[in-house]
Amino acid sequence: MVAAPSGTTVPFPTASWGRRILALVVDWTACTLVVLAFVGLEEYTRPGTTASDFYPLILFVLESALFTWLLAGSFGKLVTGLRVVPALGRGSLRNPLPLLARQAAIALVVPPLVFRQDGRGLHDLLAGTATVTMDTYQRLTTTGV
Repeated sequence: MVAAPSGTTVPFPTASWGRRILALVVDWTACTLVVLAFVGLEEYTRPGTTASDFYPLILFVLESALFTWLLAGSFGKLVTGLRVVPALGRGSLRNPLPLLARQAAIALVVPPLVFRQDGRGLHDLLAGTATVTMDTYQRLTTTGV
């Protein structure tokens, strides 16, 4: 991972990369299990199928964008006690399009690996968001920073 030069940082602590990676593993596992439930193990494991290559990825992008918009976190983030908040620390994530772009950037892999000193990756900079722990989220939602 590469730390990008710092500029404006968020005025609150962001979540650790270990928990973010755990959330990603939970999300990916859940998406794979959903795809398996719909297409079946035989189709999923058939050589040359798009079921194992693209379906989990597409489902991950859509699920995580929708859940982040509605619940402030993907399924994996909710399970691991993380939330996504606006970088300003107040308000809600009202527009789903930047969140969809954020999740598409995560699917490209590189944006999360290039991050600033405040822990926000290129995907967060793109969407104007930050990933925080549940404690920070509760503090932000009650006090606004």
